[in-house]
Amino acid sequence: MAVSRVPLIAGNWKMNLDHLQAIATVQKLAWTLKDANHDFDAKGSEVAVFPPFTDLRSVQTLVSADKLDVVYGAQDVSEHDSGAYTGEISGAFLKALECTYVIIGHSERRTLHGETDEQLARKVAAAIRHGLVPVLCVGETAEDLEQHGPSAVPVAQLRAALEGLSGSPDIVVAYEPVWAIGSGQAATPEQAEQVAAKLRETLAELFGQETADATRILYGGSVKASNIASLMREPNVDGALVGGASLDVAEFASIARFQKHVGT
Repeated sequence: MAVSRVPLIAGNWKMNLDHLQAIATVQKLAWTLKDANHDFDAKGSEVAVFPPFTDLRSVQTLVSADKLDVVYGAQDVSEHDSGAYTGEISGAFLKALECTYVIIGHSERRTLHGETDEQLARKVAAAIRHGLVPVLCVGETAEDLEQHGPSAVPVAQLRAALEGLSGSPDIVVAYEPVWAIGSGQAATPEQAEQVAAKLRETLAELFGQETADATRILYGGSVKASNIASLMREPNVDGALVGGASLDVAEFASIARFQKHVGT
């Protein structure tokens, strides 16, 4: 893991917490990490939470008032900046709530909402326009894996979603093997590294080696405190996108403090 890449441990809460529960969870998480003397930089890990849209204002108020080191983002963003798009959330609104990140292309959005790579490319561009860092999710199903082999589908999704970008875009890539999500069975560290390395090679091809080296690549899929250290030992895995385990404050804090598990 390169020194220049601060590890990112991100919790995706999906539709699990209302705004009152989100306040309590963020507060408890921040206190737990503070009590453990957690470093929120390259010596430790940046910790981010992704609550539902209805929780964002409450989380913003808490983080700002208590000066917490936890950062936050949204679970989706509209490809449109404004207009008559009922139910859509503009990147301008998220930026006004001081969001740092936004998840784009989560497997559930791709599957349940039929989001295409072309649409996701527009969402990535919209996020960047508004100063948000897109956390672009890519990954394959069990059928994809059997038919195309490892990395082929994630790499194709990455290329398509970054179509039209140039320069040195500030993005995060999250590899989430759909076959591992919620199964309790994570990809092996070797499997995660194989795909992450191919994704970084693709970033280097698109934007140059310096940008590729600076881009954080996360793993998501049944991440737990018991397997995070082995994943983070891989040179191209720079963090984790955590689902169900992020709802348990003690477990999530333990994941964020993965350095404490190294060698155990």
